[in-house]
Amino acid sequence: MKCVSYNIQYGLGADGVYDLPRIAGEVADADIIALQEVDRFWARSGMVDSTAVLSEHLPDHYWVYGANLDMEASFSEGSRLIQRRKQFGTMILSRWPILSSRNFPLPKWGDRQHHSIQQGLLEAVIDTPLGPVRVYSVHLSHLCSATRLPQIDRMLEVIREAPYEGGAWCGGHPNPASGWIEEPEPPMPEATIVMGDMNFAPDMPEYDRMIGGTAPGYGRLTNRRGLLDAWVLAGHAENSGSTHPNANTRIDHCFVSACLADRVADMRIDDQAKGSDHWPVWVTLAANCESPIN
Repeated sequence: MKCVSYNIQYGLGADGVYDLPRIAGEVADADIIALQEVDRFWARSGMVDSTAVLSEHLPDHYWVYGANLDMEASFSEGSRLIQRRKQFGTMILSRWPILSSRNFPLPKWGDRQHHSIQQGLLEAVIDTPLGPVRVYSVHLSHLCSATRLPQIDRMLEVIREAPYEGGAWCGGHPNPASGWIEEPEPPMPEATIVMGDMNFAPDMPEYDRMIGGTAPGYGRLTNRRGLLDAWVLAGHAENSGSTHPNANTRIDHCFVSACLADRVADMRIDDQAKGSDHWPVWVTLAANCESPIN
């Protein structure tokens, strides 16, 4: 099962060319795709609906979109109002059905002078060959640790509480003819993959908050029901790799729940990609592992 995370910078490539089909081509081989900085109806990107363009060029993938910036962009055409929203957010695409989806706004710092935008965490429960898996696409604040740590706390709360909340609907209904239970109760599994542009490096406090700190003489501490860094699980050193040509470190990450740790077979950074200012990160999970995922 091949997964990829890519901050697409609304389709603006490293060469200064705006090209959404190129983005789609760079990730087309993936089974699950987590994208960040996907916009709809912005002048900078030609007023196109990027979700429509990307899905058109990835016709074998189901998709969901989470709008975090959502602003007025309607216009009048004669006597008719054309309803349109100027949006910016995250997207998840999958070769397998997306059984349910939710989008969670993350804490926003209201700065007086520096650009600060609403960020969010997009959830998709996907019916994979491994069984149902929760996949998240996230983009955290670019400003500093102080603005990201509250976002991480909220993100971890969402991820931790989801199985206890149950699926998109749960618990049945007293009136089976009501239409509320037209399909089986959707799952909300423990198995989790979190991907995105998180804007922090492994030596920052946000990384410790995500998976656990370090202890003198023992090294990295991880929780048996927490998240693990797929890069490390794939055999790389924690402080190795770079996901942005100007960062010289990893700021785009993939974290997996402990029940998926044994399935991480490989992780790589495609530093030849030209579709954005970031590089896509690829994670392969083995389907032939005997360990249960839940």
